[in-house]
Amino acid sequence: MSEHIHKSHNKNLLLYHLVCPIKYRRKVLNDEVSETLKTICLKISYRYEIHFLEIGCDEDHVHFLIQSVPMMSPKKIVNTIKSLTAREIFRLHPEVKRFLWGGKFWTSGYYVNTVGQYANEEVIQKYVQGQGNQKDYKKIHSTQLKLF
Repeated sequence: MSEHIHKSHNKNLLLYHLVCPIKYRRKVLNDEVSETLKTICLKISYRYEIHFLEIGCDEDHVHFLIQSVPMMSPKKIVNTIKSLTAREIFRLHPEVKRFLWGGKFWTSGYYVNTVGQYANEEVIQKYVQGQGNQKDYKKIHSTQLKLF
C-alpha cells in the first residue's frame, strides 16, 4: 500500500496508472529486457520523485502504477520515464534496435489515469500484477520503495 508523501508545505498521495506501448507494438519485452526496464525504473526512483509501486510487462506494452508529487505533471512523468528507459534499453540491448526502426522505443501515445477515479488502488494493482499471465513469459514487479 502506498503512503502519503510529506513535504514542507503539503502532504499528498497521487497515484497514476500509466500504460506505454512499444513502437509498432513490437514484442521486444522478453525476460532480459523486462529486468533491465525494472532496474532502470528503480534508478529513476532514486533520482526523481517518481516511485514505481508496480510494473507489469506484456511483450508489447508496459503498465506502471506510479506515485509522484504535485510539482510533476503526468506529462512530465511520462516524458521522464519514456526517454530514460528508451535510451538505456537501446544502450544495454542493441539487438532491440533491429525490431524498431527510426530510433524510437515507445509510441508517442500513452494512457494515464489517476487511481481512484474509476477503481481503487487495489483493483489497479491486481490488474497490473496480472499483466502477462495469459502468456508463458514472466512479469516483473517492483518492490514498494520506502523512501519517505
